[in-house]
Amino acid sequence: MPLGIIPSGFCFLRDILFHMRIRRVDTPLLVSILALVTAGFLIFLSASLGLLARDQAHMSSIAWKQVTIGLLPGLVALWAFSRLDYLRLRTWSFWAFLAAIVLNLIIFIPGLGLSHGGATRWLLVGSFSFQVSEALKITAVICFAAWLSLVGERIKDWRRGLVPLCVMLVVVGILCLLQPDTDTLAVISCSIVAMYLVAGGKWKHIFAVGAIGLVALAALAVWRPYVRARIETFIHPAEKSQTSGYQIEQSLIAIGSGQITGRGFGQSIQKFAYLPEPVGDSIFAVAAEEFGLIGSITLIGLYVFFALRTFRIAARASDPFGSLLATGIATFVIAQSFVNIGAMAGVLPLSGIPLLFVSQGGTALFFVLAECGMLLNISRTAKR
Repeated sequence: MPLGIIPSGFCFLRDILFHMRIRRVDTPLLVSILALVTAGFLIFLSASLGLLARDQAHMSSIAWKQVTIGLLPGLVALWAFSRLDYLRLRTWSFWAFLAAIVLNLIIFIPGLGLSHGGATRWLLVGSFSFQVSEALKITAVICFAAWLSLVGERIKDWRRGLVPLCVMLVVVGILCLLQPDTDTLAVISCSIVAMYLVAGGKWKHIFAVGAIGLVALAALAVWRPYVRARIETFIHPAEKSQTSGYQIEQSLIAIGSGQITGRGFGQSIQKFAYLPEPVGDSIFAVAAEEFGLIGSITLIGLYVFFALRTFRIAARASDPFGSLLATGIATFVIAQSFVNIGAMAGVLPLSGIPLLFVSQGGTALFFVLAECGMLLNISRTAKR
């Protein structure tokens, strides 16, 4: 990877910061986004060093793809969406969601979809792969926000509130379970339910949907062995330390060995031979080992600040669509990030979703930066 691309990228961050300030976007939110991007990329580079001891891939090629597919296009998308009037998203929301549905179906056509680890979640585009669930995630949020802003107070009517909620959850559920990707389903469901509540939906409808969801989870645990294995591993991790619990055990070793201040940047031991997926869903364990308790709390604090600032913008948005869209984006960013962190800390069942802004995955990084651009655009018109 050419070394000059890294300082060039940070210069681009500086230019974005200056541009956004004079355009009156929410500066604290922008600073939190840039802090997450910078910290995430540095952690990713350090974790990538662990690939040098493995035969999986070259560290430089992994880093190059992260920059060229995720970071740089994502920063351009952030800038573009921060300038594009977010109300235009409402006009095209249904068609964008429909296109995302098609993308999530064509991956099952032989030769178009890429399978890995028993899952088919990627669309092959030449030599690159595109994770289609990222498109489903944001378009579902935009489409549901558009619907909720349209019906307004009529959401309390079960035909305009509960039924669309259930239809959205069923459509997303079918697409995610076909792949299968239960983690993304959980994240999208959290966002949709949060938007429904903010829009004025009834709690009894939420409890009814939640009860159905618990029954569905129990059925999945029976019919899908990998779901049952995750639950069993979460309950009895020590009994499966050499099989399904191996990743959790190695993650806890990495987190514990970081102690208070960490081993130092680039000094993780676990990432070289012991920790599975050091640049993927285990990357928080690498960060905790290198930066310790202080670094871990700082990283978590950045996510919390990002979410709180976004919820503040949602509360002060000038229109219902902007408020609901900001709520949905903030919910799935914080939900996905904390599901990943909680799994690595052993307080939640193991998940396969990436840590946003940090983990390997150009598609995820591109989309989250584009979504941040939408948030910055909403903040322009929010009440000061």
